Amino acid sequence: MAAASLGYPSSRQEGDWPRPPKKRIITIANQKGGVGKTTTAVNLAAGLSMHGQRVLVVDLDPQGNASTALSVEHRGTIPSVYQVLVEDLPLKEIVSPVPDMPDLYCAPATIGLAGAEIELVSLVAREARLKRALEAFDVIELDYILIDCPPSLGLLTVNAMVAAEEVLIPIQCEYYALEGVSQLLRNVELVRVHLNQALRVSTILLTMYDGRTRLASQVADEVRSHFGDTVLSTVIPRSVRVSEAPSYGQSVLTYDGGSSGAMAYMDAAREIAFRGAAVAGG
Repeated sequence: MAAASLGYPSSRQEGDWPRPPKKRIITIANQKGGVGKTTTAVNLAAGLSMHGQRVLVVDLDPQGNASTALSVEHRGTIPSVYQVLVEDLPLKEIVSPVPDMPDLYCAPATIGLAGAEIELVSLVAREARLKRALEAFDVIELDYILIDCPPSLGLLTVNAMVAAEEVLIPIQCEYYALEGVSQLLRNVELVRVHLNQALRVSTILLTMYDGRTRLASQVADEVRSHFGDTVLSTVIPRSVRVSEAPSYGQSVLTYDGGSSGAMAYMDAAREIAFRGAAVAGG
């Protein structure tokens, strides 16, 4: 992808959400699978970009589901985040605009990324490869970078945490919801102490909420009592539309913007934007 084709129009109208005073890099992590990491990354990115924010999604999961959901090509032969991390390919060479979504971009993942965990071990500054690549990326003046992590706490997730200042943890409103979260928090603290003093858990998002069950509300209450104001007010409900959208190469916001899942993700994106502005404002 040529750098020039990534530029954004100077006549772009400002959205109705406040833009952050500086670029926010948010890692979306939870080593537990099936909690909505990729769904959250894709739909928050879509919601933010639809309201005047310039957003890059970095797909750090070898499954490449975020790339699929954003209709960005990621066959095995396509240059991807793998080449950026392991071969020092400049990030600008792989970033693609998301079709029909102005101000939204994606750095795709391919299955080759599955081997990166092993290959990174022998490389110099292995934990900071993504951070270095993001710092060198100046083709677009971005407002947000959202990093979608694999369901593990390996070197890919560590790279994401070293590159970011914020961690967003999706927690599903189901039995054993908090299982593994304490380990994730320990890892965040280890990275903060040893590799990135700016890192903090800024946001927790409750996902897969089924209002018909007592368990869901109990889990939500437990998470809120544990984490307080870090938890977004918005809760993401279970939604067929949310599950269907990626198979059409879309976020749920563009697939069915009137669905409960789409409206919830839009509310969550708004909350993140305004919370960031409030923190910056004092």
